[in-house]
Amino acid sequence: MLLHLVCFKYKAEVDAATRAQHCQRLAALKDLDGVVDLRVGEDVVRSPRSYDTGLAITFLDRAALDAYQKNARHVPVAQFGVSLSDHIVAVDFDI
Repeated sequence: MLLHLVCFKYKAEVDAATRAQHCQRLAALKDLDGVVDLRVGEDVVRSPRSYDTGLAITFLDRAALDAYQKNARHVPVAQFGVSLSDHIVAVDFDI
């Protein structure tokens, strides 16, 4: 299996309602083919090094991750996240 982690650092002007909408849109992707588990949440520590929202998705394999990246439901959610963020980091590794 493969773990896909993404962290979003929002632009200062992104309000709480828009942040919540982003999390909801990410959570709605949990039923896509190849997704074993999906968790999304807001940072609770709020340290200077913290990001605002984290996403963790477990995929069956690399092929499932690749299909997810191109999925017609995922692409607009990803674009929405990019439009809200100053910075996004990701890491993918076998588990």
